[in-house]
Amino acid sequence: MRLSFMPSLLVTVALALPFATAVNAQEAATAIRPYTIQVADAVIEDLKARLALTRIPDQIPNTGWDYGTDMVYLRELIDYWRNDFDWREQESALNEFDQFVTQIDGVDVHFIHQRSTHEDAMPLLLTHGWPGSIAEFRKIIGPLTQPELYGGDPADAFHVVAPSLPGFGFSGKPEERGYNPERMAHTLAALMQRLGYARYGAQGGDWGAIINRIHAYQYAERLIGLHSNFVLANPPADQAVLDAVPEAEMAAREQRQAFMLNEVGYQQIQGTKPQSLGVALNDSPAGLAAWIVEKFHGWSDIDKRLPAGYGLEEKFTKDEILTNISLYWFTSSITSSARIYYENRNVAMQEPLGFVTVPTAGAIFPSEIYLTPRIWAEASYNIVRWTTMPQGGHFAAMEEPELLLEDVRAFFRTLR
Repeated sequence: MRLSFMPSLLVTVALALPFATAVNAQEAATAIRPYTIQVADAVIEDLKARLALTRIPDQIPNTGWDYGTDMVYLRELIDYWRNDFDWREQESALNEFDQFVTQIDGVDVHFIHQRSTHEDAMPLLLTHGWPGSIAEFRKIIGPLTQPELYGGDPADAFHVVAPSLPGFGFSGKPEERGYNPERMAHTLAALMQRLGYARYGAQGGDWGAIINRIHAYQYAERLIGLHSNFVLANPPADQAVLDAVPEAEMAAREQRQAFMLNEVGYQQIQGTKPQSLGVALNDSPAGLAAWIVEKFHGWSDIDKRLPAGYGLEEKFTKDEILTNISLYWFTSSITSSARIYYENRNVAMQEPLGFVTVPTAGAIFPSEIYLTPRIWAEASYNIVRWTTMPQGGHFAAMEEPELLLEDVRAFFRTLR
């Protein structure tokens, strides 16, 4: 199903009815408009010119990624971005998905809306986080919508909706304070309603998981199921429950907590001074690449002992890494996307979270940045499925698409 926008009709009505201009402007804003990604040649050339002028800082020999992004790998990545990376090829691949834009809460929301040929497919909302994008879902959208083409069962088909969060990618940038995760949850609920989906599933990681949790709590009657690869929950107050956590689960949690002690600097900056940071990252593609690729290296299930980026490229190609980074660069959205940390820290929720009654599945990847014991999660969610994955990290849809895909299918199969 492809939704269309009819500007000629709107113009005709406006000419016939003088008072209709304001009404038509509102209709135009809330219409669902087809969208095609098309970065101007001049913008691509500007990127290459900036990359050619990169000033790489010094690095203490043999320190690798200890102080941040490894400069040996960054040089290699920048050289590839400037000379070998083909944005047009990546742009064409993204444009194979049906994309649209509509205005919600004063902001244009860009989204992939890939419907299955199976009309009875389940609608599924895929929500990304930071520093991710819709590009994270490229490997799973096809198998989700047309499972039979990828060795799957047609009965597992989904109609996929994958939005770019407000302030991210090809969506508009909020021009007022307050776009915290709760407000984004309302935006995504409004999007699904506008698309005509009364009941649907939701899946996400990182901020996407946080937003989906709020969505599931505040719109429980709409959610068929909630699937998360980033399950967060506070420890229960009951000491007996705390004592009941299996030793292996608690050890894994504590190990990730220890790791994250040296990983949260970005949260402090983006949660307090995102605008100052944004000036540097929005002006320097090398700086942007260093800021984002460090997260892919640190948060993925890779051998971090390997030199430069060899471990990283066990999981991601340079094209995959740079497509995600390029989305931030070409849309100048690194600053507006970072503000979600500020808004989350400074804007209180209108409706505090309670127990999520929607059936919930947790896909637990061992190198996720935070790990929550199942018994803690059960105090906050209606957990009906809990899968401890054999491998994988924070960017599950990119890093371990088959594991994530099979878990999503298995979970929602029980709810159809």
